[in-house]
Amino acid sequence: MAEAKTAICFIDRREHMEIDGRYLKDLEPATRNLIKGDYPKSKVTDFICDHDLLKYQLMRVDGMVNSDVKQTQKISRRLTKAMQSDDYDIVDVNDNLAKSLTFGQRVSDAVARFGGSWGFIGVFTFVLVAWMCINALHLFGMHFDPYPFILLNLALSCIAAIQAPIIMMSQNRAADRDRMSSENDYHVNQKSEHELRILHAKLDNLTQNQLPHSLEIQKLEIEILGQIRTELDMIQRNQLGNPKSGLNGNPQQENENSSEKDS
Repeated sequence: MAEAKTAICFIDRREHMEIDGRYLKDLEPATRNLIKGDYPKSKVTDFICDHDLLKYQLMRVDGMVNSDVKQTQKISRRLTKAMQSDDYDIVDVNDNLAKSLTFGQRVSDAVARFGGSWGFIGVFTFVLVAWMCINALHLFGMHFDPYPFILLNLALSCIAAIQAPIIMMSQNRAADRDRMSSENDYHVNQKSEHELRILHAKLDNLTQNQLPHSLEIQKLEIEILGQIRTELDMIQRNQLGNPKSGLNGNPQQENENSSEKDS
């Protein structure tokens, strides 16, 4: 039966079976960079045992988790700041205008409201027909404005002359209301757009950074569990007195065993 290959870990300088470790060239670049940070002279052909590799894998997991947490907190702070921004307060345009109305403005609104209703058309039509019938047919013995109803034309002209500026006053107020509403909508949309941009950045961070990191962390966890299992198997071999357990065991214990055999 062929003997298992062994290699010397460049960190603890002890001999291990190759199944109990990995070469740097077989590691993920991020983990390999962490090792090179502590051991700049290490080479990709160097061997590292699972016991020492475990520390750097845990450092890699911790680094990814901390990076994701910091990025998420940064985006959350931006979102909170945007939502609490006091650059512009959203206002109720109708409520503000109603509180600032003068008596003349209320009258102009009432006149414009009545002048643009079916009630006004009905009343005005009734008055015109009654006026013309009374003067044309001499009803009730009244004949104050004979045909062609010059007095009626004068009255209609006066009403139109007075009603037109009153309606224009109301229209000016409606234009002011529309302008304020448009300005308010603009600021609302601007604020919403800013918040949506931050939420979009949060989703991008989730899909582009956190999700790949989660998959990588799961992969590292599987490797770590495998290494823990290997460590447990090694301990079990030592307890059963496996001759090869000395490769990973305590050198002092190995020397004591050798002394006992010599005696």
